[in-house]
Amino acid sequence: MKLQFWSIGKSHENYVKEGVEIFTKRISNYFPVEWKIIPPPKNAGIISESELKEKEGEQILSQLKKEDFLVVLEERGKQLSSEELAAFIQQRANESQKNLIFLIGGAYGVSKDILNRAQLKWSLSKLVFPHQMVRLILSEQIYRACSIIRNEKYHHV
Repeated sequence: MKLQFWSIGKSHENYVKEGVEIFTKRISNYFPVEWKIIPPPKNAGIISESELKEKEGEQILSQLKKEDFLVVLEERGKQLSSEELAAFIQQRANESQKNLIFLIGGAYGVSKDILNRAQLKWSLSKLVFPHQMVRLILSEQIYRACSIIRNEKYHHV
């Protein structure tokens, strides 16, 4: 199974880049992993919030394959403990899922079409974080889940 992290926006800012790279490299010891940074539409600054979400959604849907398992990070999504996240990832691997995609939407979230396509809407927290920080938190939490799956010592209860 390949883990993919998709994020709409700019490339990693320097203040998160090193951490994201460290955790992504650690994840690669368990699963193939890659980041896909999806640039916002060219006219993002002059179109409405709803039109922006629709354009971003179209761009994402055009890149998804039918068999991809899509997890959308969504502030009103389901909250998971680290152990529940590990079990979720292990279950996808047990089902021989080819691609498990974690999507960080744009500044205004994601379109209804993306939410409808998602098999899981996941909330990292009731707090709202900057998108750059979400990348770091996501990569760390996925690494943590991988270490739980392998019963390694990174996660302490």
